[in-house]
Amino acid sequence: MAEKKFDLIVFDWDGTLMDSTALIVDSIRAACMDMGVAVPSRAQAAHVIGLSLVGAMREVAPGLDEAEVQELARRYRAHYLARDNETVLFEGTRELLELLCAEGYTLAIATGKARAGLDRVLASSGLAPLFQATRCADESFSKPHPGMLLDLMDRLVVDPERTLMVGDTTHDLLMARSAGVSAVAVTCGAHPEGVLRAESPAAVLPSVASLGDWLACAT
Repeated sequence: MAEKKFDLIVFDWDGTLMDSTALIVDSIRAACMDMGVAVPSRAQAAHVIGLSLVGAMREVAPGLDEAEVQELARRYRAHYLARDNETVLFEGTRELLELLCAEGYTLAIATGKARAGLDRVLASSGLAPLFQATRCADESFSKPHPGMLLDLMDRLVVDPERTLMVGDTTHDLLMARSAGVSAVAVTCGAHPEGVLRAESPAAVLPSVASLGDWLACAT
């Protein structure tokens, strides 16, 4: 086997490993409808995926005061959790993660989810044992700030040049750039392919299941 280019691979969750973009968009729009504020287009709602929840709510409804933003976030959670069982892993995700572990990669997660939300989906999906560390937006800076990646590299003692970020949004790519880390974009999630390509990631793949083949060729 050729020598690996990376030691640590950090994944986003929503829209990268889990097919949850449509539910998040629906929940954002429903929460705005509940509050009587302008309902964002599906593209506008998708654009904020990956940010912290409160940060995302501020983006989609900029005219609200802080108490109203918190209420919007509460209503979003209620809509999302009511349909949480509809979300599934993208096809090939589990197999890809198991393969990477078998090949000696260290895996981690950096997500805009809150800790409670990530712990819930890690438990329900059965993927928790595959990740050596995880960071969430409510325990670090929100993307695109590099804080989550810097925390993970420090905890796992891996240098930036040996770290790869995999995500479906420009927030992921900009976080990686700020942390001095290579990034791969997947087009199965929230942000359009053209927008992702404009940030010049190391690769643009149709799904995370394609990552194994790309890594095998990466030099």
